[in-house]
Amino acid sequence: MPSPCVSVCRMSEDNRWCEGCFRTLDEIAQWSRMSDAEKRAVWVLIEQRAAGPGASTVS
Repeated sequence: MPSPCVSVCRMSEDNRWCEGCFRTLDEIAQWSRMSDAEKRAVWVLIEQRAAGPGASTVS
């Protein structure tokens, strides 16, 4: 399962998630230890966060 990291590591102003990959600090820290099922669940959350209000796209 690929990492969602896009090498743009910057936390949102409210520190909810990374503005590059939309993962929380906990998700980033745990990624290498997660099962594929857990990673798939995080990918679903990432898609929701990226599509939701307040999502920013970093260029």
